[in-house]
Amino acid sequence: MVLPCLQDRETRSANRRCSHSSLSTIRGHRYSALRASPLAHGGRNRDDGYGGGLEGDVAMARVDIRLQAWGWLTRRMVPIATMDEARIIDLQARPIPKNAVTNWLFGTVPPGVTTAARLVPGPGGDIPVRVYRAAASHPEPRPLVLYFHGGGFVFGGLDMSDWACGTIAANVGAVVVSVGYRLAPLHPFPAAVDDCYAALAWAAAHAAELGATGPVGVAGESAGGNLSAVACLLARDRGGPAIRHQALIYPVTDMTRPESAVVSPFLSGAEMARYNLLYLGPDGDQGNPWASPLLAAGHCGLPPALIQVAEHDPLREDGVRYAAALRDAGVPVRFTEYVGMTHGFVNFPGLSRAAHQALAEVCAEQAAAFAPSGETAS
Repeated sequence: MVLPCLQDRETRSANRRCSHSSLSTIRGHRYSALRASPLAHGGRNRDDGYGGGLEGDVAMARVDIRLQAWGWLTRRMVPIATMDEARIIDLQARPIPKNAVTNWLFGTVPPGVTTAARLVPGPGGDIPVRVYRAAASHPEPRPLVLYFHGGGFVFGGLDMSDWACGTIAANVGAVVVSVGYRLAPLHPFPAAVDDCYAALAWAAAHAAELGATGPVGVAGESAGGNLSAVACLLARDRGGPAIRHQALIYPVTDMTRPESAVVSPFLSGAEMARYNLLYLGPDGDQGNPWASPLLAAGHCGLPPALIQVAEHDPLREDGVRYAAALRDAGVPVRFTEYVGMTHGFVNFPGLSRAAHQALAEVCAEQAAAFAPSGETAS
């Protein structure tokens, strides 16, 4: 089994290929020694399987066999590429079982973190949110973090984010608001965007009531990374709320891209196309910047970002290119690639040691961005 690693890459352009001279690899157990660095765009000579390969002249790591096995099982249980809409809607209504196995696999709210269910007004009705707050004392003022779950805009929910949101609340000292936005296909684009922005605006307006009077940040994984990026664009263009930091975990940023040849245990090019169709509908505009934030007219004035990608992920290039676009616009970016990891790995802390590393990095970056010394960041 290959130990999950972290890679930092450096370049000036999204079209430049990486080489050994621009690549620095640090093993996962040396996570604390990792330094923020400029990003790099990797070459496109990628192996299509999970068994390692070459990306340009850089060897690719193998995917952990446990993640491969879990991906095979989930794909059999939820074959999204071939499922009809009626079955998808039926699956959406089924809660995730709560037992020792699922608690181990997906993680749970850490001890010392309290949760509270709320309903907030939205454009399509009340939006369910879950508020996380660490019981232990933390330096005031507490920051506010809006978290948007993944699931291809079709699946996912508040329960899937308990571990991530609770960990952020405990380690950053933030009040975290996880948003249960409406899902496609019953609620296609832009319902999720509208809900997430409405929840952001509501939480910022009610921050004192929530016990968070510090800076505001957003975070999310996969589809939630897309919604986090779009929320930042909307907040900039609509004059608020002011967002101090965005943490984007293997985000979707360009729905116009060609179908990827990279096959992940949890996501393939065909499955991505199916998710996009369900979300946007047959006549949807894939180039709308609310769906493809990479294609926004400009990225100046957006908050500093952490962008994390997985090596074996058809969405890897979305993260690479969005990091390049932000840097070209003068936005500070920390870009990290998790070697040997596949799409969705952060959701499975029981299987993946790198999930803990990735979330620790999110917490460290947010804590730094929210610290008083970072008040000049914009």
